[in-house]
Amino acid sequence: MKKHLLLAVLCGISFCSTAQVSRTDSLLADIRDSLTAPVLLPERMIFTQRALWGYNGLMRKVLPLNLQNRQKEFRVRRTMFNIHQVAGLITLAGYVAQGFIGAQLYKNYSDELLQKHRNMAVGINVAYGITATMALTAPPAIVHRRGLSSAKVHRMLGMLHLTSMIATNILAQQIRKNPKLKPYHKAAAYTTFAAFTVSILVFKFK
Repeated sequence: MKKHLLLAVLCGISFCSTAQVSRTDSLLADIRDSLTAPVLLPERMIFTQRALWGYNGLMRKVLPLNLQNRQKEFRVRRTMFNIHQVAGLITLAGYVAQGFIGAQLYKNYSDELLQKHRNMAVGINVAYGITATMALTAPPAIVHRRGLSSAKVHRMLGMLHLTSMIATNILAQQIRKNPKLKPYHKAAAYTTFAAFTVSILVFKFK
């Protein structure tokens, strides 16, 4: 049984890796199109990108806004999204492992399992933090696809799994004081995993 579960997990991660390649191709297409765009910055940016890369962003003290520097920024964007996809796959693998540990913890509680669960949670939070940081702080592209695209669905799901990830961590701390919160913690964790997984797989289906 364990061998079959392990095989299923490995197949799932392999499938997600293929989806990430498709996603990278889409991102690189945006970068190539952005290089030929007549403007240097998009009209709409998320607040973190605007704070860093906007007309008066913090990075403008180092990289003034001009065509040459924007080309450098697109290379930075490519590197950051490569890191984003690798950290995302590591996070996904961590979620799967944490799911097994968490299920065992609910069935047969032990201090050893609890410590493993906490240690895994730390690793997942670090990997997830890197994944999110690379996406939220990357230099903005100029060209954005119109209509409902895989990238837009990915971003919407990102908001969902970010919210549920925060809820999962908060509830994990509150459980120590109030064990009745366990079902809510479990539901938040499953929501995070589901939204995160679908946000990766969505790039496989354009």
